[in-house]
Amino acid sequence: MAHLIAPSLLSADFARLAQAVELVDASPAPWLHLDVMDGVFVPNISFGFPIIKAIRPLTRKVFDVHLMIVEPDRYITAFRDAGADRLTVHHEACTHLHRTVQAIKAAGMKAGVAINPHTPAHLLGDILGDLDQVILMSVNPGFGGQHFIPGTFRKLNTLNEMRHLHGASLMIEVDGGVTLENAAELGRHGADALVAGNSVFGTDDPAAAIRALGA
Repeated sequence: MAHLIAPSLLSADFARLAQAVELVDASPAPWLHLDVMDGVFVPNISFGFPIIKAIRPLTRKVFDVHLMIVEPDRYITAFRDAGADRLTVHHEACTHLHRTVQAIKAAGMKAGVAINPHTPAHLLGDILGDLDQVILMSVNPGFGGQHFIPGTFRKLNTLNEMRHLHGASLMIEVDGGVTLENAAELGRHGADALVAGNSVFGTDDPAAAIRALGA
């Protein structure tokens, strides 16, 4: 199954963010994945809407913003104003998930929900029809360069079956440990989008890596 690649800026050289964005802009990757971490929901801090706003003029690529933060509802319009096209929140961080999803849509963005490796896919059953995408975390969130958790394939199969059962048109995105060794198999299991960090920006030729991962 064909899948798109969403290079993750978290793995780029932060001293050369403009060059990293321009590289993605010139590549066939249609999305740029932006991981926002607050040091509370996950044990790391990355960047927020000031950085996203600063790089927005550098590309027309879709900004796929993944919020790994507590109380994401407080910042929905701020990320919209910064340039987010797709905004994903974590199931584990939202007390009133349906309300949060509807607020994202009302702000004019595509709405997604991410689930951590320990969270069963079936918990999304009642909200699948409201979502534009689901991000399956295939590592524990917080840091790049982690090893892929094999149980993700089972969850991917489950979510793909649920999608067809509910007639949902959402996209399934896999985030964490994506490499040339597992990208094609993830696509065959139903992944529509793959987040690639170190496997892109950790190589000598990131543009070639993007093309190879999407093949």
